[in-house]
Amino acid sequence: MSLDHRLSAEHEELRRTVEEFAHDVVAPKIGDYYERHEFPYEIVREMGRMGLFGLPFPEEYGGMGGDYLALGIALEELARVDSSVAITLEAGVSLGAMPVFRFGTEEQKREWLPRMCSGEILGAFGLTEPECGSDAGGTRTTAVRDGDQWVINGTKCFITNSGTDITGLVTVTAVTGRTESGKPLISSIIVPSGTPGFTVAAPYSKVGWNASDTRELSFADVRVPVENLLGTEGRGYAQFLRILDEGRIAISALATGLAQGCVDESLRYAKERRAFGRPIGDNQAIQFKLADMEMKAHTSRLAWRDAASRLTSGEAFKKEAALAKLYSSTVAVDNAREATQIHGGYGFMNEFPVARMWRDSKILEIGEGTSEVQRMLIARELGLTG
Repeated sequence: MSLDHRLSAEHEELRRTVEEFAHDVVAPKIGDYYERHEFPYEIVREMGRMGLFGLPFPEEYGGMGGDYLALGIALEELARVDSSVAITLEAGVSLGAMPVFRFGTEEQKREWLPRMCSGEILGAFGLTEPECGSDAGGTRTTAVRDGDQWVINGTKCFITNSGTDITGLVTVTAVTGRTESGKPLISSIIVPSGTPGFTVAAPYSKVGWNASDTRELSFADVRVPVENLLGTEGRGYAQFLRILDEGRIAISALATGLAQGCVDESLRYAKERRAFGRPIGDNQAIQFKLADMEMKAHTSRLAWRDAASRLTSGEAFKKEAALAKLYSSTVAVDNAREATQIHGGYGFMNEFPVARMWRDSKILEIGEGTSEVQRMLIARELGLTG
């Protein structure tokens, strides 16, 4: 595999297009959405028209025929300006549509993917539960077969894109049986929005990602056809682990974008802000901070692109995805803290983008596998057990 991660002409064109969209469309509007804790439907519709939700999917299902690198490029450029918009795309693609693409039947793909690729509807990924965060294997939601239907009962929490006006489905993990030894068999089941008994709670009051949709879901005797089983019965947990492996690359790209956005904003501010008769960027202390921030963002970019290249070429990528996610999320938090420090008191004001970036950064060390889980995965891939 080549270690040259310079972009092809097509990928560079995509990067420039999304960069322009982020600065011209997202940046002027997103602050108001963020302060109102309001989902940016207008921006999301425009992303759908651009084909961003269909980037890594084949044209036969309404996609753009691209790859995971293309998705990562779009996420990075969006997150340089705002993470709420970026996570809406990330969750809609890698967590909402990707399970259907990877494991769905041909009928399921043709029913759901074209509308998800166009951004007409969003899909959500119902894995996390109130008492089962990192221990996803401890799923308590159940699905019992009753004739030609599944009857689902349980609760999911922290689910992105699950309660918007354009949410079309949630793919839910549920225990559908047990082995002879009593081990739960977890399956994945598609639950369309509006199904009786499927209740979406009010949006969470969050520290960050305030212009994205995150909710708790409850299922009370929810009935869906047996044909809504996604993939093989009893293999839902393994399927979702694969989805999470891929999703970590996407989150790493998003985190890299936030880290680079902190550099962008801090560099601009350091050139404009004057203290003691000169720009603060003339001070070596500020210069060294910015040099370290740029170094971290650059290295983070190499990490996620390496993992994406391995995924695209069919190579093993689990360790590289965990490395990228662990490093880039750490870098995002570090750069957000330093950017706030460079801005001084203004960095604590919500009108400045770095305040939003600071609030948005911490969740990157938690969502789609905590930093501790990433270290466990890396150690396991190194051959360590226990």
